[in-house]
Amino acid sequence: MKVLKFGGSSLADAQRYLRVTEISISTHQTDGAAVVLSAPKGVTNALSLLCEQAAADQDFLPLFEKLETLVTGIAAQLNDILSGFDYDAVVAFIDNQLASLKKQLDGIRLLGCAPDSVTAGLLSIGEYISVTLFSGILSAKGITNQIIDPVEYVRAQGDYLDSIADVALSKANFSDIVADGSVFLVMPGFVAANEVGEKVTLGRNGSDYSAAILAACIGAKACEIWTDVDGVYNADPNQVEGAVLLDKLTYQEAMELSYFGAKVLHPKTIGPIAQHHIPCLIRNTLNPAAPGTLISNEASETWTSVKGISQLDDITMFNVAGPGLKGMVGMASRVFEVMSNANISISLITQSSSEYSISFCIQNKDADKALALLEDAFTLELQNQLLDPIEVRRDLAIVTLVGDGMRHTKGLAARFFNSLAQARVNNVAIAQGSSERSISTVIEAKRAKKAVRVIHQNFFSNRHTIDVFLIGCGNVGQELLGQISRQQPALLKRNIQLRVYGIANSRKLLLNPNGIDVGNSWAEELAASDQSFSVEQLHDFVNHNSLVNPVIVDCTSSAGIAAQYVEMLEQGFHVVTPNKKANTDTLTYYRKLRKTALQTNRQYLYETTVGAGLPVIDNLQKLFSAGDVLHRFEGILSGSLSYVFGKLEEGMSLSEATETARKNGYTEPDPRDDLSGMDVARKLLIMAREADLELELSDITIESVLPAGFAEECSVDEFMQRLPELDDSFGEKVRQAQNDGKVLRYIGSIEDNQCRVTIQAVPASHPLAAVKDGENALAISSDYYQPIPYVIRGYGAGGTVTAAGVFADILRTMPWKQMAG
Repeated sequence: MKVLKFGGSSLADAQRYLRVTEISISTHQTDGAAVVLSAPKGVTNALSLLCEQAAADQDFLPLFEKLETLVTGIAAQLNDILSGFDYDAVVAFIDNQLASLKKQLDGIRLLGCAPDSVTAGLLSIGEYISVTLFSGILSAKGITNQIIDPVEYVRAQGDYLDSIADVALSKANFSDIVADGSVFLVMPGFVAANEVGEKVTLGRNGSDYSAAILAACIGAKACEIWTDVDGVYNADPNQVEGAVLLDKLTYQEAMELSYFGAKVLHPKTIGPIAQHHIPCLIRNTLNPAAPGTLISNEASETWTSVKGISQLDDITMFNVAGPGLKGMVGMASRVFEVMSNANISISLITQSSSEYSISFCIQNKDADKALALLEDAFTLELQNQLLDPIEVRRDLAIVTLVGDGMRHTKGLAARFFNSLAQARVNNVAIAQGSSERSISTVIEAKRAKKAVRVIHQNFFSNRHTIDVFLIGCGNVGQELLGQISRQQPALLKRNIQLRVYGIANSRKLLLNPNGIDVGNSWAEELAASDQSFSVEQLHDFVNHNSLVNPVIVDCTSSAGIAAQYVEMLEQGFHVVTPNKKANTDTLTYYRKLRKTALQTNRQYLYETTVGAGLPVIDNLQKLFSAGDVLHRFEGILSGSLSYVFGKLEEGMSLSEATETARKNGYTEPDPRDDLSGMDVARKLLIMAREADLELELSDITIESVLPAGFAEECSVDEFMQRLPELDDSFGEKVRQAQNDGKVLRYIGSIEDNQCRVTIQAVPASHPLAAVKDGENALAISSDYYQPIPYVIRGYGAGGTVTAAGVFADILRTMPWKQMAG
């Protein structure tokens, strides 16, 4: 015979009752069935709220009438659908139950409180209605059935609202029940009786427990828990994208997962079935074809190490500490005796090796009661300062990694805590059982969801996530979004999930928790947004949505945005940028930026600040990390000026060449940044600082293309209109160089701790003479590269090349990880 339990979500309406009936009858025909039912969906919550409303002298009639409509409505629907359904008898039972409920609610209102003994009876009304509806369906289908009242059979002890069953005593009571499969047994879940016969409940969601008790008492060959999911997942599928359905769990693994918050199972369910070695299968009422998850002595062959991650919320931690604990026999037992006498369950215990303190976790709802009891029990110790004031930390959660094979796998604890560090989560306390079947950490509740996501990704998924927030929608920003849109399918095939969650310009901010479709209408959505950019707002968005790997991409040239990089890193963002302003700010800010990146374990990537798409910074860093020392550098660092000076060589005027470069997207938004030499100077300073030269921007000698003070105060358009004024004088320089058999090039150089940006006339034999049309070229002479320099050459201008370099940096923010076995 099999015991089948169906939860409230499987009993939401008449159609679902009929589906449950079909599943149950099918099992009954092959194995014999005993069915345990919860209340219809939402009924127990309504009953609980009715008790609260009555005790608070509030008007409970609207909710009462809504409850009445719900349960009588299901009966009416069944009567319309099902021939032979004894509607009158069923409705008479429901009316009787609701009349009793109404009478007792009036009594609670007069008392001003709801005694637990009364509440237990009221909360279980839904289960009795549920089995009456179900029995009526079976009878209409000609199935002989018997309703078992748990009050007559299941004995329990403890609180009225959270009792523990005595399975041995209960089993003796079931001796008169025929459990050979000839009679279809039906039992309300959640209910039992104490030693004096009073009705008690087994804790909220205790119908799973009822099913396990019934299975143990009648010697069932299996217990099936039917719910609204396909089985037990290795993490909550509502919180963790890509949560994996587990095929099998041992009783011990299931116990750990349920105890630490897995929502599919009630924590007390595993005891009876494990004790009597009854296999338990978790299945989906809405998808009966799914194989489900088997809980038994049989271990999974698929998941041999870590099985799952659980999260237990609403936790408060107490820390009892002081010199009186050191070497004092019995202090710990006194602490836990106080909790035991108050029927307060302890979720986790840790003690320092110095014996100076002992910490334990309980549910938030018991925190005030526990504190009062502890302070009363240890009044003398507290008064005499043998104990410090009892520390209470609220709003915590326990995250636990579970698996039988963990004790045979090295390095799991390290990976677990590395994952927490990656999620920027601090451990409040740590606990591991001697079985090594689980390891738990107590953390802030607000960070638990993100912690679980990161742990799951590192242990169960080979998918990397990158969560992008783009600032700047100009030439480079728009091109980057286009590249991301085109490349997303290919990245997914490589198990890289890159989503853009935010886009900002100078006025607006667009955020979407599901990710922004960067291939379509993002510009219109951004224009319609009423939000504006702030780091704090992005940080709140990341925390609220528990994003794992947030990256801010700054595609502006704004000094104001660059000045916020330290704050971005401190708030947990990686920073990727082609913006040169941060790296060329004061040396103090430059050092603070790098120190912050190191301290926060965040990446600060700026490859495109010097050579656009060329791997300049990365190669420099590798050389210097390997002990190389820079002697001399010389190069053309501006793709825009490479283009402009190449066009001058071909006969264009300065203004024509600049306008053409601007239209092609080679220049900065303001071409004066290029022509003034400031852009090249910034790139040169970045390279110099990479070589550990302690220089400021003001230390660089700059020869500008523009005369001093030329068109400095006007707009960009006005500047471009005035630029032809320089064509003749600059054209003369070009002609003079040509007469000498040379060409003009704009060259940055570093030598003898000096940085210079100059216009040079170089002969055709010079290695930089052939560099034009937007190309960059860099020649590095060092200890390792002499007398022949290390040369990097390629296109360094244009939004496409720069965006591609930024894209490459974004992909570098993926954390390295190792797959779990």
